[in-house]
Amino acid sequence: MQTTRRSFLGAAAAGVALAQKAPGDQLVVGMIGVGTQGSGRLREFLAHPDVRIGAICDVDRTHLDRAIAVVEKEKGYKPQGFGDFRQLLDKKEIDAVAIVTPDHWHAIPTVTAFQAGKDVFVEKPLSYSLAEGRAMADASVRYKRVSQMGNHIHNDYPNYRRVVELVKSGKLGKITRVHAWKTGPTANTRVWNPPTVPEGLDYDFWLGPAPKRPYDPLRAHRSFRHFWDYSGGSFIDFWCHITDVAFWAMDWKAPQVVSASGGRYFVNDSTETPDNVEAILEFPGVLYQYSFRPTPVPGFEHIGGYIGCLFEGTEATLVTNYEEHEVWVKGKKVVDFPRPERSIPDSPGHIREFLDAIKSRNLETTCNVRYGHQLSKAGLLANISYRTGRKLHWDEAKERITGDKEANQYLSRHFRKPWKLRA
Repeated sequence: MQTTRRSFLGAAAAGVALAQKAPGDQLVVGMIGVGTQGSGRLREFLAHPDVRIGAICDVDRTHLDRAIAVVEKEKGYKPQGFGDFRQLLDKKEIDAVAIVTPDHWHAIPTVTAFQAGKDVFVEKPLSYSLAEGRAMADASVRYKRVSQMGNHIHNDYPNYRRVVELVKSGKLGKITRVHAWKTGPTANTRVWNPPTVPEGLDYDFWLGPAPKRPYDPLRAHRSFRHFWDYSGGSFIDFWCHITDVAFWAMDWKAPQVVSASGGRYFVNDSTETPDNVEAILEFPGVLYQYSFRPTPVPGFEHIGGYIGCLFEGTEATLVTNYEEHEVWVKGKKVVDFPRPERSIPDSPGHIREFLDAIKSRNLETTCNVRYGHQLSKAGLLANISYRTGRKLHWDEAKERITGDKEANQYLSRHFRKPWKLRA
């Protein structure tokens, strides 16, 4: 079942009701990136009465002006506006920031914010590369900052908690295989903007550490994700959302072997990332298959038409999407399958948990950047396998690919001057 903006906001509002803090105990939040996704996050933060939006930053003046106007209309005050995130981070009154930028712009603002004494909410996937994710995770510990990756399904619906409890209870038997999937695009990406830099967009700053490229409306803003310079495609975009329930239920840390294959079988526009990928990750005693495919897994269209995860056990099989799950035994759905006692506490909501953790100085939020790195790295490795066409053997202790110099080059990137990542 696809999560709609309406249903997500409803869940967020429910989270507010579950864990309300004194409105006078305000947190001043800065927003970095207020495009399509960032505008939604802005409204979610505004839903909490103990949040004041102190400043907003975006390299596109249209986005910036629109976001400032939203705050002014809904809250009656006007936050400061910046085109450079470093100016926002210089403001001592800012307690925390939400970083809702393209993937290649996650690491530098996050680490810089930690160094500036700010807590950070940052979107998924955590990072563009494994080295960047490691720098973010290490900086969160070094500077003792609260963090949360924008993997909102983890906390905004109770479903994953019930799935994890059931898998861990052993009632499904031994899990022999886990198979997750996300439906992918079968049509070309189209934009109607002219091939000239829009007025108000600082395109050079938008590129930031990524290579210098001529402006192309397909590359910027909403369709950026389909270019290797900035992201790893829709494959990595949704990876954390559904892989989360698999890693959580199976207590996985990192795969031992990763292989992936696929290609561009439907899309023939000027974007670069594949529209089909089959990734196989080998964990001790079990395989994890992640399919980025044009259609849902046959037989589960009714529950996994958009995204899904299947736990195959020796006694029963469980299939889940974001909001609901089913148990099947010998080809039949069992509505009254025995359930274990509930053991995972309910969540106050993804953003609410982050805000409460800032106040209590709890660094162990459920989707902190250390967990975000753990989740994201597996998907990033699958993309490296796809791009090199080789099976990868992973050394988790060293965070290196064993015996493959070419593949290891994908673990990090050279930043375009003058950008550097300090950690």
